[in-house]
Amino acid sequence: MNSSPETEYWLICPVCNKPNPAGTRFCQHCWGAALGSQKPLSTQELEGVIERRQARIRRRKRAVRITLALVSVFVVAGIVLPVLYNYTDLIFPPLETINSNSLPNEWAMFRHDLSNSGTTGATNTSPQPKIKWTFATGGIIHSSAAVANGTVYFGSRDGQLYAVDAATGNKRWEFPTGSWVESTPAIVNGTVYFGSNDGAMYAVDAETGQMVWKFHTRYRVVSSPAVADGMVFFGADDYGVYALDALTGTLLWRVETVGWVMSSPAVSEGLVFVGSSGRYVYVIHAQNGQVRLRFKTISPVFSAPAVMGRTGLFVSFDGYVHAIDGNAHNWPWEYGIRAYWIQLWAFGLPLPAPPAPSGLLWQLRVGRVVRSSPVIAGDVLPIGGNVLYIGADNNLVAIYLQTRKWLWSFPTGGAVQSSPAVAGDTVYVGSEDGYLYAVDAVSGKKLWQFATGGKITSSPTVADDTVYIGSHDGKMYAIN
Repeated sequence: MNSSPETEYWLICPVCNKPNPAGTRFCQHCWGAALGSQKPLSTQELEGVIERRQARIRRRKRAVRITLALVSVFVVAGIVLPVLYNYTDLIFPPLETINSNSLPNEWAMFRHDLSNSGTTGATNTSPQPKIKWTFATGGIIHSSAAVANGTVYFGSRDGQLYAVDAATGNKRWEFPTGSWVESTPAIVNGTVYFGSNDGAMYAVDAETGQMVWKFHTRYRVVSSPAVADGMVFFGADDYGVYALDALTGTLLWRVETVGWVMSSPAVSEGLVFVGSSGRYVYVIHAQNGQVRLRFKTISPVFSAPAVMGRTGLFVSFDGYVHAIDGNAHNWPWEYGIRAYWIQLWAFGLPLPAPPAPSGLLWQLRVGRVVRSSPVIAGDVLPIGGNVLYIGADNNLVAIYLQTRKWLWSFPTGGAVQSSPAVAGDTVYVGSEDGYLYAVDAVSGKKLWQFATGGKITSSPTVADDTVYIGSHDGKMYAIN
């Protein structure tokens, strides 16, 4: 009976790692590898080698699968997390508690509060205005007054910031800068914050006028600061919006903008709203400086926005009011893609109509030229609702926001750069004809007018039954 002898020893091919019977000169599997230098292995040893090799293969496959899974996770995270961070509020939502308001009978910042409402409670000014006092400076006054703790703070083009007693008009102190002071100061926690055309933002002790800190930008600071949650927000002509630490003046973040930022920011529910001369308005996360929304306008935006919750009302220089949803985000490369989309659609290509720009709620034209900032007053009318007041061309205009219909237009004898102030049922506004006007908020009828000695481009401030207004004659007027 014939039988094949059992092969007891094996040679492992160094190339393909497969076993060959001992004595084989060349691998029978890959046909080329010489086996003469290999050490023979017994069948038992071969089984151990094969088992270890298969274990290594299994470990290698498992490592490859884990590596691929981790790489996939990182790739997906690298795509998803920036999208969630930049285009949603899931990762780092704004703090809705970042707000601030003036105390009763005060007007401690530009447009009264961080929402730039420009409104305060009822005031009891006389039917015929009386001068309480005047204070003369050495230059034109474009800065608006801020009133806090019985003191009136304002700047002048003589390069000084003044602190004047609200009751008597006597000077308490003055603080010199290197250029015009057109920015309106903000008074928070005993400190006065304001910008100067010398390119700096200042913090000064409200009682003594001693400098606390100074922060330099590259160009002038006309924008009035907004102070909230220990941060100072403002714009500058160096194409930037800044956030500084209110105690130290340390830079927290800076947003590069298109164009100068003469607009004064509004802060509401953790968002910063501000416009620029580069025909963009911005909605920025107050804590980290993330730009959530850029909205492009046809004309520059010099005025400050007014904000209701997270809806901002901006007025561009060409006279359009833009209502912007602060919760909106731009979609990726929006303004680059949108321009081509509009062109191709206009040429008749079979494309859907371009969507409205991100964040736009509505638009309304109120005049030809507007540098005045809007005011939103609630429940002024018997029917309720909000009314927008704005200086447009030579007029003071009132618009009912619920219907976006004009209520009335009050003409003045000059351009109205001054931003209106609403106290109770009265609207106050200055004009380049040199008059301060008091107008009935409901009917638009003139209640009285007061002549200064020059143009008025600053905005009225109403505090403790007194209206404060600066004039190009270099005087600050207190009227009641």
